[in-house]
Amino acid sequence: MPDPSRLRDSTQIVLPQEVLEGLEPQLDDEFAVTVFPEGESHYRIIGSPVEIKEASEFLARRGVHVQ
Repeated sequence: MPDPSRLRDSTQIVLPQEVLEGLEPQLDDEFAVTVFPEGESHYRIIGSPVEIKEASEFLARRGVHVQ
């Protein structure tokens, strides 16, 4: 059985809101992900492992560090 934390890491990204300013519309347009506020200071990006990987690469190319 897969490790739940590893599965969760492959299907979501959590980033501070200021990091995604201006990039959220592009993420919505280019990838099959859902971006929604997580509390008052973060966004949670959820999608399939393939979409999350591609979205992570997209963000990295724009200087956003994704763990």
